[in-house]
Amino acid sequence: MAIAETATFIDEAEIGSVLEAGAKHDSGRVREVLAAALEMKGLGMSDVAVLAGISDPEMLGELFAAARQVKEHIYGRRLVIFAPLYVSNFCANDCTYCAFRLRNKEVKRRALTQDEVANEARILVESGHKRVLLVAGESYPNEGFDYVLKCIDTVYKTKSGPGEIRRVNVNVAPLNMDEFHALQEAKIGTYQLFQETYHRETYRQVHLVGKKRDYDWRVTVMDRAMSAGIQDVGVGVLFGLWDWRFEILALMQHVRHLEQAFGVGPHTISVPRLEPAVGSDVATHPPKPVADIEFRKLVAILRLAVPYTGIILSTRETANIRRETFALGISQISAGSRTNPGGYAEEEGGITEDGQQFSLGDHRSLDEVVKDIAGLGYIPSFCTGCYRLGRVGKDFMDLAKPGDIRMHCDPNALSTFAEYLADYASPETRVVGEALITETLATMDPKSRAVSEKLVEKVRAGRRDVFV
Repeated sequence: MAIAETATFIDEAEIGSVLEAGAKHDSGRVREVLAAALEMKGLGMSDVAVLAGISDPEMLGELFAAARQVKEHIYGRRLVIFAPLYVSNFCANDCTYCAFRLRNKEVKRRALTQDEVANEARILVESGHKRVLLVAGESYPNEGFDYVLKCIDTVYKTKSGPGEIRRVNVNVAPLNMDEFHALQEAKIGTYQLFQETYHRETYRQVHLVGKKRDYDWRVTVMDRAMSAGIQDVGVGVLFGLWDWRFEILALMQHVRHLEQAFGVGPHTISVPRLEPAVGSDVATHPPKPVADIEFRKLVAILRLAVPYTGIILSTRETANIRRETFALGISQISAGSRTNPGGYAEEEGGITEDGQQFSLGDHRSLDEVVKDIAGLGYIPSFCTGCYRLGRVGKDFMDLAKPGDIRMHCDPNALSTFAEYLADYASPETRVVGEALITETLATMDPKSRAVSEKLVEKVRAGRRDVFV
């Protein structure tokens, strides 16, 4: 199979005509689309365009209700937790929205040594994290791409007490085939990269210098990753650079391309909104701002359009927005995040953050987030079982689509939550969490409950890293 080198699958003319047609809808057409969405087989571009055009409050309420129903059926009450680990903010690109941009003199540049990477990983482990997203600016001084591989190895080797990082996902610059093969051999989880905007002219305007100016090299990156054997990839848009309606339809085109070329689409979609960043030309005043109600709408639409794809929400958003979108489709969240290299050690030492990529909306600690989530009735999951048992890519989707994946995810979520409560939680969080585990077990079907109780009992007896 030939690897795509140009992004011919992103068709702006098609997007424009579909959006125009979708705007001419009535409530009957909206309800037809929502009824189709509840079959949980995904939606086409014309259906997505109809939902994007909703403005009537009653129809909006029905959209949100449908998204809640689909989210609950597929994911239950689980929320997967991770933290970003920034190892370097050196960058060869000049992106007008980012603090790491090449010509920004206001940010303090830093590439962590391997000892410093280990220290950051240790701090995350000792707070309770089990999975991280390793992030680096798009330049690796002195060592090149080997620097990233060394950082991954360092994170995996870092242990502290009963804890360890069990899964390293990676967000780094587009790679060539040899580099992707090396990344696969490093046993990463998901390779993640955002297109930022699929709108070519806007993309050209906001990327001034560096290899990132090459739209096609970036948007075809997942073809190279998946051809190299990386089965789980994560895509995303930086909402606020261009019209969000255009962006989600372009996302649908990208998903469609990957499904046709590789038999499976992205494992995750991230939905960051543009936030203020030191040295940014556009972040304080986004060209196409996305209001909170529009943001909730786009999350709900994505959940219905790609029901089995994980949707990731970062700490760019405030605690309130995060709470509101959990039920609408979010399945993974970062918690206790820092977006500058060495940020966790600085936090531990009481040093003010310097060199962060963007402003955070949620500054709470992992424990505070876990307590809040549990209080809302969601199970914070630190599970990494699927990756290590080979339930990835198409194999994962083959289990997810008939609903069989819940037989693994629900018990594993409870066992990893029980681990967190035993080893890291504050007394207040432990009380809330244990009550939630008891309540959740009582509502499970007999088979799932038996499996879950067995795993939780093993954890309470001192076992760690038990999963099915």
